[in-house]
Amino acid sequence: MARVKPLAELIEGCIGPAFAAQGFASTDILAAWPDIVGERLARFSRPARIEWPRRRRSSAEAADSGTLVVQVESVFAIELQHLAPVVIERINAHYGWACINRIVMKQDRILRAGRAPRAAATDPARRGEVASAVARIEDPSLRDALDRLGIAVVTER
Repeated sequence: MARVKPLAELIEGCIGPAFAAQGFASTDILAAWPDIVGERLARFSRPARIEWPRRRRSSAEAADSGTLVVQVESVFAIELQHLAPVVIERINAHYGWACINRIVMKQDRILRAGRAPRAAATDPARRGEVASAVARIEDPSLRDALDRLGIAVVTER
């Protein structure tokens, strides 16, 4: 009878190569991110990749530390910048060796699970007004762009 495998073993085999391409040795930093930086900051940031130095020292010497690239919402970039030494210390403690010596922040929107964007409601009469207003424009790309702008303006959020 085959042994029942934990889901973690199966997932690691499937997505491990994708994470390795981004510099992650394993997927555990993503799972441990809330424990490393705290729940509040984890909601607005996530590790994107680890950049390792190009040159490798001789095998007798210790491995070089890498740079962690973190995607962070713009409002929380300053907070992460102030906490960077603590975050580096916690990551290194998590792995058990000084694998990270620097954090680089990339400001970006972080999509959070469980928070789907609401569908916008557009009044059909207002949609018709926009369509009639841009119908006289001859250039199709300009007409489409103005149509999208008009819909964005009249859409109720």
